[in-house]
Amino acid sequence: MRNLPLALAMIGTTALTMPAFADGHLQIVDEPLDLSIHMHWPRSQGYDESYAVERVAREMTGIHLREATFGRNTSDSAEAMNLLIASGDMPDIVGGHLIKQPVNEYGPQGAFQPLNELVAEHAPNIQAFWDSHPGLQQAISAYDGNYYYIPYLPDGKYGRAYFIRQDWLDILGLQQPQTVDELHTVLTAFLNDDPNGNGLQDEVPAFFRNWEEVIRLVTFWDARSSGSDTYHDFYVNDEGTVVHPYAQEAYRDGLTMVAQWYEEGIIDPEVFTRRSTAREYLLGENLGGFTHDWFASTSGYNAALEDKIEGFNFVPFLPPESAGGVRMEEHRRIPIKPDGWAISHSNEHAIETIKYFDFFFSEEGRLLSNFGVEGETWNMIDGEPVFTDEVLNSSEPINSQMYAAGAQIQRGYWQDYRYEWQWTAQAARDGIELYDQHDLLVEQFLGVAFTEDEQVIYDRYWPSIRTYMLERQQAWVLGSGDLQADWDSYVETLDNMGYQEVIEVLNSAYARQYG
Repeated sequence: MRNLPLALAMIGTTALTMPAFADGHLQIVDEPLDLSIHMHWPRSQGYDESYAVERVAREMTGIHLREATFGRNTSDSAEAMNLLIASGDMPDIVGGHLIKQPVNEYGPQGAFQPLNELVAEHAPNIQAFWDSHPGLQQAISAYDGNYYYIPYLPDGKYGRAYFIRQDWLDILGLQQPQTVDELHTVLTAFLNDDPNGNGLQDEVPAFFRNWEEVIRLVTFWDARSSGSDTYHDFYVNDEGTVVHPYAQEAYRDGLTMVAQWYEEGIIDPEVFTRRSTAREYLLGENLGGFTHDWFASTSGYNAALEDKIEGFNFVPFLPPESAGGVRMEEHRRIPIKPDGWAISHSNEHAIETIKYFDFFFSEEGRLLSNFGVEGETWNMIDGEPVFTDEVLNSSEPINSQMYAAGAQIQRGYWQDYRYEWQWTAQAARDGIELYDQHDLLVEQFLGVAFTEDEQVIYDRYWPSIRTYMLERQQAWVLGSGDLQADWDSYVETLDNMGYQEVIEVLNSAYARQYG
């Protein structure tokens, strides 16, 4: 991680400079070339041809992207992809959210063009990335050994952290909890001892915007909730076997404790229904005490609420030690996402397209895809890309401003963490440095590529198994049933539903892909 001095982030806009593409060295074609694109992702069901990033990329390269997204009336990217595949009317570029599985399934069948040779021969910047990040190309490859999409590649190390109301601790004369038992004591005090001082027992000790973060509490009892930055994912255990966390005895014991905490009232009683409003409402009303959420955005509440709540101080702190004495941060930034873009079989300009993909891995293209247009949203100051005062001081979140400009969207590009570091508050920066002093992170499961037969087995069994797991999970937390008494029956049901068959194909694919 590169430390961009905070002072740089506050420097005002400088005079506009000559565009870096004035000499034409990034030009891909002599005459403008139109390429159609399907781009479906949660924040935008379609590609906006008026993006500032699109305008400048067009000027730099000569490539024009033309909107051709299927499923614009649905917010479900997987559904949109299914509609696209079923239509048979493929645009030149297929991009967006969660494209890895369909392109790896349909690529070997001829729907998408393999990129191995195209990249090696015509995309030196992408190839340089693969060469300097061993294992990632392998992780996105299909069962035939080819890869069919260029992924969105996150940058940085830490994502979420544990936050606690330091001002409440100070009011109650408590220290930051260092163990799970101490955390229980602190949360109980938050519930009973009126740290917000209004004379009511209205505090919500532990709250979460994503209900799945409640399940992550099982890590305090040495279980797992996921193997990647995607909730409910498989993970690789200490024996090198792919398993699912919700079929392990440690999960049984951990979730039993989570259910007990919920029954005691130290976990938000509305955690499964409050959802995305939880952080803003509970902090804004001086009710929330502890959570697990993103470093940058969560730390911003100190500045936002300092004038409203006297002494408000919500700070990141180290994960408390588990029952087994382990400090663990299960969430981290995954190095490779299942999002990005691919070249369809109908694209007659594959070489030009892969060169266009490669442009976004060049110095100029990477700056453009991360920060927007130089002179409009950022300027180069002392060799660092620095957002303008207008961007930094806007009431609109910086990531939303970038999305509107066509930056930080789910094309195949390499993220630059300097984009986020600039708007990360000092408290979060201190927290990141604190986390970096300890061995907290666990290895991530980067997924596998199935053969057609393996995919059939996975699709036959896994969706219903996952649904059953989550239904029972919420029921147990809410107090319906006795997890310990129900466990043997639960495991038997998983096996009857095909859990072992799913694990078998996962491990077969894992051994083939990673050796």
